[in-house]
Amino acid sequence: MFQKEVYTKILNEIPSHVQLVAVSKTYGIDVIQNAYDEGVRVFGENKVQELVPKAEALPKDIRWHLIGHLQTNKVKYIAPFVEMIHSVDSFKLLQEIQKQALKNNRTIKVLLQFHISEEETKFGFKPENLDMLLKEEIWNQIPNVQICGVMGMASFSEDMNQVRNEFKSLKNIFDTLKKSQLFSDSFKEISMGMSGDYKIAVEEGSTMIRVGSALFGKRNYA
Repeated sequence: MFQKEVYTKILNEIPSHVQLVAVSKTYGIDVIQNAYDEGVRVFGENKVQELVPKAEALPKDIRWHLIGHLQTNKVKYIAPFVEMIHSVDSFKLLQEIQKQALKNNRTIKVLLQFHISEEETKFGFKPENLDMLLKEEIWNQIPNVQICGVMGMASFSEDMNQVRNEFKSLKNIFDTLKKSQLFSDSFKEISMGMSGDYKIAVEEGSTMIRVGSALFGKRNYA
């Protein structure tokens, strides 16, 4: 069940410019509807096959964010409605988002995901390839894709110094990309921080936190 008091507490803790994305993956439509009735409008989902039926069943003014790994062949299913894709980790995916955004006569907002953790399972562009990234010609070939910032996931660790350093590295990547003036003024988002580390993320410059279990309780992955 949605924890309204926790939601309110987090909103009171974070600066007004920080967006709270309620991560509703694995939770049912009734739970999301309950959160909606309490005023939540921005929800994050990890999987396209879970997001699409929820978007069809729930109120149309919900702003859906896709925050999990996205395969190119799944982009077409969310292109008509998704507000932002956090997990863009390849040029191939950027090209497909452009193709599907154009088909739907839309501009789709995206974040570039960077691999900042020590865990091999995480996706993302490699920070050491940043110079090559800046020299790519693709940025002029995707007019229907709006690059709004960066996203990263810290290591799943109890060492909060390590987590903080990983968040710092993402902020440095953001600053480098911002200084390049490669992107428009809409390049201003840093999506980092989840239920267990959002306070540190905000201290290190996050503008978007992705909080799920703290708001909805333990997930059922069965």
